[in-house]
Amino acid sequence: MRLRTLSFATLLLVILISVYLITNNGYEILNQGVSIRLDIRLSPPSSNHWLGTDQLGRDSLVMVVRGGLSSLSVAFMAIALGAGIGLPLGLLASSRESAVSTFILRLNDFIFAFPALVTAILVHSLFGSGIITAGLAIGLFNIPVFARTIYGVARPIWTKDFIRAARLSGKSDFTVAMGHVLPLVASVAIAQISTQIGLGILAEAGLSYVGIGVTPPTPSWGRMLNEAQTLIAIAPRLVVIP
Repeated sequence: MRLRTLSFATLLLVILISVYLITNNGYEILNQGVSIRLDIRLSPPSSNHWLGTDQLGRDSLVMVVRGGLSSLSVAFMAIALGAGIGLPLGLLASSRESAVSTFILRLNDFIFAFPALVTAILVHSLFGSGIITAGLAIGLFNIPVFARTIYGVARPIWTKDFIRAARLSGKSDFTVAMGHVLPLVASVAIAQISTQIGLGILAEAGLSYVGIGVTPPTPSWGRMLNEAQTLIAIAPRLVVIP
């Protein structure tokens, strides 16, 4: 429980710092922090650089904040794509047993058959690297996650008497799904969204670590780890910080 609280507090701190810098025109400070300065490379933490500098003289604190912006952007983009498509598909598939329902479920199985990294490599080969590409790659894998989750919890609800009564009153499946089924599965959807945000941040870091995520010079936690792995013996903080 304490670790979960610490993790949430850390993430909240990164979000607050990011929002503050964005709303106060802090991009100039951020851009100065990620500029290369070989004269101060590998400097220890000080009053000018609270977390020190990396092997290129970039401020580690600024790099982490900018990397947090990248990770959060990718994670929220992936959630928007996965939930925006997966939730309606799950509700549609759960409404009644039909050819459409079978097709949606089999399509989910088809997407699940490919590992997430393979899907990311495919998207990368088609569209190149970048924040949008990373969000698209992770979001595509999120679609069947949300569709399957919502299908599992919504399917029993459609057999309830109040749902049958709503259908007999002349309401369409869409109206019933939005007005009666969705509110009952909203808590599950919110829990799944919170889980996928964390997994999305981790996935973005993994993609950037192997070189198919966020492109330089935009900082990323995963690429910070990749660049610092050869310096772990002389500057372990560069690995610990991200």
